[in-house]
Amino acid sequence: SSMNTVRLAVPLHPSNFNENCLVGLIMEIVYVYTKKRSEFGRQCNFSDRPAELHVDILPDPSLAANFIDRDPCDVPIQCTQEMSEHEVNTERIEYETCGINHVEGGWPKDINPQEMEQTIRFRKKVEKDENYVNTIMQLGSHMEHCIRQNNAIDIYQEYFEEEEVVEETEEQPSAKTINVFRDPNEVKRTATSLSWHPDGSRKLAVAYSSLEFQKVTKDMSYDSYIWDIENPNKPEMTLKPVSPLVCLEYNSKDSHILVGGSYNGQIAYWDTRKGSQPVEMSTIEHSHRDPVYKVIWLQSKTGTDFFSASTDGQVLWWDIRKMSEPTERLVLDPTKEGKLENALGAISLEFETTMPTKFMVGTEQGLVVSCNRKAKTPAEKIVCTYSGHHGPIYALQRNPFFPKNFLTVADWTARIWSEDIRESSIMWTKYHTASLSDGCWSPVRPSVFFTVKMDGTLDVWDFLFKQNDPTLSLKVCDEALYSIRVQDNGRFLACGSQLGTTTLLEISSGLCTLQKNEKALAAMMFERETKREKILEARHREMRLKERSRSEQSKEDEAKEGEGEESSEELVARIEKEFYEMIETEMKNRGKDEKKEKELDKVRNGDG
Repeated sequence: SSMNTVRLAVPLHPSNFNENCLVGLIMEIVYVYTKKRSEFGRQCNFSDRPAELHVDILPDPSLAANFIDRDPCDVPIQCTQEMSEHEVNTERIEYETCGINHVEGGWPKDINPQEMEQTIRFRKKVEKDENYVNTIMQLGSHMEHCIRQNNAIDIYQEYFEEEEVVEETEEQPSAKTINVFRDPNEVKRTATSLSWHPDGSRKLAVAYSSLEFQKVTKDMSYDSYIWDIENPNKPEMTLKPVSPLVCLEYNSKDSHILVGGSYNGQIAYWDTRKGSQPVEMSTIEHSHRDPVYKVIWLQSKTGTDFFSASTDGQVLWWDIRKMSEPTERLVLDPTKEGKLENALGAISLEFETTMPTKFMVGTEQGLVVSCNRKAKTPAEKIVCTYSGHHGPIYALQRNPFFPKNFLTVADWTARIWSEDIRESSIMWTKYHTASLSDGCWSPVRPSVFFTVKMDGTLDVWDFLFKQNDPTLSLKVCDEALYSIRVQDNGRFLACGSQLGTTTLLEISSGLCTLQKNEKALAAMMFERETKREKILEARHREMRLKERSRSEQSKEDEAKEGEGEESSEELVARIEKEFYEMIETEMKNRGKDEKKEKELDKVRNGDG
């Protein structure tokens, strides 16, 4: 019946709470309020229910006198949808590349794996052990089962190849940028050469140098780099030459070995397991005298042979086991006299493994020189030349499917040649407004090739689809493109620019998948164009023979006329003689006329 004052003691710190209860003190009586810990601060839960009328205020007309009507009444209304803009930046992850070298192991400590006799003796000892024999017999049954299983089922068989090709042909040609690798130095240099890692193509070696005359500054770096294509932030490895590298090439037989040609003409090779410094270099007195523009590895048994070309007019053969001097030398003298002052400067090289004795050289003068390394004399090593360009040949490559046909890139055109025709190319592109700087064939499609231009454009040509214009033309960057290299699978390609930016591109599947009957169609087109050029060449030869015979006939006629003609002195004497004879006859005639007149006068006088 009486109202009691209730005081609730509220603790100020959470540690004063009991874990599952809230304690309130009301005078002497203790009330326990129980609540789960998980329900503390729980959000409100709303539910749908019918509307309830709490109050109803009816309109009062008398209140209208307290207000003034606004006429007209402007009410702004926003009709657009309210939008909210948020920005977010993902956390940048820095990659660090680590490597490890595996060496031969499993030998006891007292056995040196490098000693052949010790290893053979240890093997014989192990092979005599009964446990070894039993283990091998047990593993043999498992191995036999796996081999039979592999022979029964081909797990790599493609069941729907034709259907995939039909779908891919409908795709529009396209290319997208995957990554961009920039020269990390402040003073930018041109990416002059690119080389893909032979195993898996996950790395890209890029040679950097400045080819502009007298543009090299003191603070310009000499370094070139090996990039991991998934990490554009930092090069995986730095190569430190004594002179900037103009060309760089991986060894296909040993992926740790690279060879590079320098701006000062020296050749150096690196082993990535041994660091950034070159393992060995060629001596200056036995090296090239000009920048080395191209190096190519030869398919030898040892895998250590390569050859190089330079604008000094020499092709040199090397062995990395002995870099002190070249193993062989060829001077590109078209007169076949072997004189260096008459030599043609080499810019590009081509070597096909299926033709181990043949190689081709692209020169500064626009000629392609076909050579035979195994000829007996230096003069016989230069077989023939192909002419048709107006400037240096920056790219020269045989078609990977039809080695008799090769591609050249120079001046403002790209041309396809046949070995059988030396007078002119069998196919060529139109003349572009910007000059071409490099090009190459697709390794997977015989009718597709790529070119890059000085305006930063990449052109993809498919001559089965279109001959007058490129199938795909893509603006890669604003500066000039200087180099291009396609991955072995044909899907990825890299382009190097004047400012050292290397752009990695992925082309659409239609441009890197062999189409149905493409080889046969390409072979037919090459054969047809070759026949056409042969007919034109024969016609031109016939016309030249006719012109020659006409010129010889005219010379003979002139000679005959010359035999019947007099000399100038004889002619003057003859004319003088004729002149005096005419005067004498005239004088005689006048004398006769005067005599007759005198006789007539006498007759007249006598008659008179």
